[in-house]
Amino acid sequence: MMTKRNGFILLVLVSLAFLCWSNTMAAKPIVLGCPLSTSFLYGWDAERGIRLAVEEINASGGVNVGGEKRPFAVEVIDTRDLEPGVPVSEALLAVEKLILGKNADFILGGPVRSEAALAAMSLLSKHKKISILSTGALSPKYHALVEQEYDKYKYCFRIHGEAKWLVKEILTCLMEIKERFVLDKLFIMVQDVAHARAAGEILNKLATEKGWNVTGTEIYPTGTGDFSMGLIKAKKTESQVISIWMDMPESSILLKQWYDMQVPALPFGSTLAAAEQPGFWDATKGKGEYCLANVVNAGNAPSNATPWTMRFYEAYTKKWKIEPEGLGSSSSYMAVYVLKEAIEAAGTIDSDKVVLALENTDVNGVYGRIRFDKKTHQVIPSLDPKEGAVGSIFQWQAGKRVVVFPKTIAMGAIQLPPWMKK
Repeated sequence: MMTKRNGFILLVLVSLAFLCWSNTMAAKPIVLGCPLSTSFLYGWDAERGIRLAVEEINASGGVNVGGEKRPFAVEVIDTRDLEPGVPVSEALLAVEKLILGKNADFILGGPVRSEAALAAMSLLSKHKKISILSTGALSPKYHALVEQEYDKYKYCFRIHGEAKWLVKEILTCLMEIKERFVLDKLFIMVQDVAHARAAGEILNKLATEKGWNVTGTEIYPTGTGDFSMGLIKAKKTESQVISIWMDMPESSILLKQWYDMQVPALPFGSTLAAAEQPGFWDATKGKGEYCLANVVNAGNAPSNATPWTMRFYEAYTKKWKIEPEGLGSSSSYMAVYVLKEAIEAAGTIDSDKVVLALENTDVNGVYGRIRFDKKTHQVIPSLDPKEGAVGSIFQWQAGKRVVVFPKTIAMGAIQLPPWMKK
């Protein structure tokens, strides 16, 4: 039974907590400008990850900026940069509006398309605005430019994997498949965008060096709705694995056609937006079973990569009524936490000082140890979450997304479709 004394103490504690919250909310917010292609997976999942992190941080008192507690505020503008035919200039206008019209202190998330992200770098430099890319934008050129012109592009960071590292992960996984199932014929299908074309070329070269016979490469414009001719070629060349690098939602059609045609080759989504989503199974009526998908960072599919992984996974699911959906979910969430720590370490939101703090980041997060290369500002990757940012490749098995790579976080083993075994 609660005594009057205990009741008084509780009232005081509640009042103090409310006072602290009120003071934080009254302080000038730190505005996070988020240029995202909100009609597409890599846009809306990034926004959800950012908003979840901001909600958690604000609920715990906000950001300590030199002794003053300040909340985060989120401003999102649709860049439309993943839509077919939309010019890069539209994404640049979105970034500029966030900086000049919305008074964003930092830019998080996108632009999502690599071409738009690269074009925005000069704009960020002009306004001295720190940007942390956390979704899409896989081009290696992004961090290469930071290294080449550090003084100009030092405000640009990327907290998720990029094409060259993804190819290394994919190739490592392919070699495991090659050895286990004795397969050696690879067919490549990519979307006609910069990062996908580059990744396809790199994979072709490296896979050939590793003993794979690359039987063909097909390139598809964004928005393509029929992939049957490419699948027929894969079948005719007796290909055993199909590497698919596409972020367009129409890629779900490819998987349906693959299933209906009973193509005897394992579909490997190097980047495959449609297959990453939890609703993919129902959308394809199970025709995507056995498809592999690379979700770039752990936490975007269930695993025990770190103690934080499933906490994030469950919090995201509870808030948005859907499981984390793909590239952009866990990385955008962690971008907010990493920025918070850097601001607190710098004791200010001054860009040049926060840049130095970000360069010294060392956080154990949702997908492993998060640090940035000081010369390139690219997150340091690893196959071991204790050493760096770890990726995640899963396979659809009986309606579930089962992480199968890397071995350090795997929750199951790769399976072949039954018609391939025959």
